[in-house]
Amino acid sequence: MTFQRARTEEQREIRRQAILDAASAMLDEMPVAAVTLNELSRRVGLAKPNVLRYFESREAVLLELLNRYLQEWLTDLAGELAAGVDENLPMAERAAAVAEILSHSLSGRVAMCDLFGAQVSVLEHNVSVEVVTRYKRASLERLTTMTALIEKYLPELGGDATLFSLQTMVMAGALSAYSTPPPSLLAAYEAEPDLAPLHLSMKDHLRQALTATLLGVLPRG
Repeated sequence: MTFQRARTEEQREIRRQAILDAASAMLDEMPVAAVTLNELSRRVGLAKPNVLRYFESREAVLLELLNRYLQEWLTDLAGELAAGVDENLPMAERAAAVAEILSHSLSGRVAMCDLFGAQVSVLEHNVSVEVVTRYKRASLERLTTMTALIEKYLPELGGDATLFSLQTMVMAGALSAYSTPPPSLLAAYEAEPDLAPLHLSMKDHLRQALTATLLGVLPRG
């Protein structure tokens, strides 16, 4: 793919979306750490200085991509919760259903969880105050949307719904690293079955963690 010089705002937006699309395709093939600006530039058909006209750094690209992923996921999550949670069920059953849906939904979005796991330690570095502030404002909007979804099906959470929503994403980001170990570690697990407890399954362990969290904070009455 090659581009002529962007002369209009519409053309510039097309360039931005093409860069994000290329970064997304790379994350289908490699971990976050392997995504480089040089390879991204090559794939999108723009010289590296031209990519930097649209995004100030690799991290800025990935932060915006993470925001896109979160928006798409929350749209899908709304439908998944509506289809999978009966609001008339007892509280404990609704909690179990919410935990199941969240864990299943998140485990199918490996790239998003990997990015979220790298957010604090990697992505929020090498970006300007303006970029990180814009991302945090968008993140707060995503958190508000997720909280409203959780509150709809578990109104008993009350003020804890926001904290639960944030904890869900933090746990998903952390578990994504454990659930996709490098080939050498997979070989070690296979050679020494006693190490198996250290190989965490994203879906199963996230469901267990979310269920335990919900049952711990929901009222007992």
